[in-house]
Order: sequence, then C-alpha cells, then structure tokens
Amino acid sequence: MISEFADDPDMIELVEMFVDEMPQRVSAIEQAAQQADLATIAGLAHQLKGAAGGYGFGTITDAAAVLEQQAQASEKIDEVHASIDALLSLCRRAVVGPNA
Repeated sequence: MISEFADDPDMIELVEMFVDEMPQRVSAIEQAAQQADLATIAGLAHQLKGAAGGYGFGTITDAAAVLEQQAQASEKIDEVHASIDALLSLCRRAVVGPNA
C-alpha cells in the first residue's frame, strides 16, 4: 500500500519515518492481543487512526477506527481478532512509494 503523499517532496521524509515506525506499532498491537488487553488495543488503534491518514494511509485509518470501536465495545478478544488481522495486514503492506 503506497502513501498518497509518495510524490510530495515536502512529505516524503515524514512518511518514511511513519513507515519505519510501523513494525513497532504492529508489534505493540500483537502483544496487546496476546495479552487480551482490549483497552490497550483500543488506545493503539486510536493513535494509528489519528496518524495514518495524515501520512497518506486513509485505508489504515479506516481499519484502525473499526478496531478501536470494536475493542471498546467488546468484552472478549475473540470478538476483535478479524479486525486486528485486517489492520495488521494493511500496516505490514504500507510503503512510502512505488519504488520502496
């Protein structure tokens, strides 16, 4: 998945930093899921929701919003696994541009 700012020279460095931090974000969500910590998952999804769109990854923002809502409304981790998997799949595919 390519940032919509891939051709914007003013944004490329910021997008690169965001993409470089993505493995840590993925790892944090995975760890919270292993611990069945829905509050942490909701918080991490909220952060990602707020940041991803600003770096040109609207699809990640949308998936993070769904996960945040589900994590806040759910009582069991099993109820949010599909949304976690969907979000993490998008996060793992995030790249700065077509040549990245």
